[in-house]
Amino acid sequence: MNWDVIEGKWGQLKGSVKEQWGDLTDDELTEIDGKRDKLAGKLQERYGWAKDEVETKMNDFFGRHM
Repeated sequence: MNWDVIEGKWGQLKGSVKEQWGDLTDDELTEIDGKRDKLAGKLQERYGWAKDEVETKMNDFFGRHM
């Protein structure tokens, strides 16, 4: 998955990300700005998931939306 594309389309994807992971705030989504490591960190922090679980969930989600 090409994260440069995700970063470029972050403004369009934020709504879908918010629907998927509703515990993330609008401010956090703005701060993440499409950066993979920032999104992974926020998901780990907010949901208490392990790193490999976060990676799997992110890959599944963005695989469906890209």
